Amino acid sequence: MTIAYDPTMPGDGEAPTFPPLLRGIEVKAGMDPFAKAISDAGRGVAEVGDLYWSPDKTIMQAAIVFAPEEPLVEALPILFAVANGLNDCIGALAPPEVGVQHVWPDGIKVNGAWCGALRVDASTRDAAAIPEWLVVGISLAMRWDENGPNPGEAPDLTALSEEGCGHLSAVRLLESWARHTLTWVNTWEEGELRAITDGWLSRADGRGETVAFEHDGTTQRGEFLGLDEGGGMILKTESGSSALPLLPILDAPRVWPPQVIG
Repeated sequence: MTIAYDPTMPGDGEAPTFPPLLRGIEVKAGMDPFAKAISDAGRGVAEVGDLYWSPDKTIMQAAIVFAPEEPLVEALPILFAVANGLNDCIGALAPPEVGVQHVWPDGIKVNGAWCGALRVDASTRDAAAIPEWLVVGISLAMRWDENGPNPGEAPDLTALSEEGCGHLSAVRLLESWARHTLTWVNTWEEGELRAITDGWLSRADGRGETVAFEHDGTTQRGEFLGLDEGGGMILKTESGSSALPLLPILDAPRVWPPQVIG
């Protein structure tokens, strides 16, 4: 598949153009497209490939509806395909010094500072059941609004405009992300899960280092070795190596934007 990108900036009110396999659905300003996608999927009115997006110019927000053919535990790693699509599109559009890092399981950093997050939900919590639907959402800070932090107030948070990407529009970023994500979804459908997890790991924050974080209600600390076949983090601790499952992400999504910026 050829990834095409129109470098011209969109006019005011211009809607993004998505590839044929994705159907763009604009939500009202101020509405969460992830929540809308889940609501529509739960009511049976969403279809596979529906891409819900927000016209918000400060935060790029979107969500894609999937209909997995695998049990939930095997379907959840499609989250990493969506993350890879974001990394690739920023790599194509941003200056070369801008780097995106993935934080397991759902965080997004740009040049080492938090910039966004992914979310995922499904029609079931049964790991062995095939979901009727699965929705993956993304939120990425484009620029600060009046509620954003003052310079130096939150050095661990950033927006694309703070990293030399002020020229990028949410519309063009959405278009590029959709196309790159579709390429990774095709890789998923071809059964190349290892290619997806390897692509994610090549840009993973903290890989090979000691990390500490909350997971499923407990504090975890150890050396981040990699991912297992289900997208779980392989963590080496004093008692040995074990894999932290991806499943708890369904009920403990990362909050974005954090309260400090609204």
